[in-house]
Amino acid sequence: MPSSLVEVSPRVSAALAAGEPVVALESTIISHGLPRPGNHTAARRFEAILEDQNVTPATIALIDGVPKVGLEAKDLERIAFDESVVKVGSRDIAIAMAAR
Repeated sequence: MPSSLVEVSPRVSAALAAGEPVVALESTIISHGLPRPGNHTAARRFEAILEDQNVTPATIALIDGVPKVGLEAKDLERIAFDESVVKVGSRDIAIAMAAR
């Protein structure tokens, strides 16, 4: 069993431990707000803007029922291109986590 219900990427964890700036980026605009394929390009650009300022981006999404902070490239691609991705609101999080 995982020690935490939330999966924080090693990069985000390291930045937080070092007291470096981290900015959370919400993923709904990627999965449902912008048209494909520009949504993926925009998501990468948002992250690059932060990286250029020495800030660690932490895009956040619920992937297979697991809240993730700081997505891997494959997760970012999945939420950008997979049309079956479901929008989950705060009232749905517990159900989505239980159902995976």
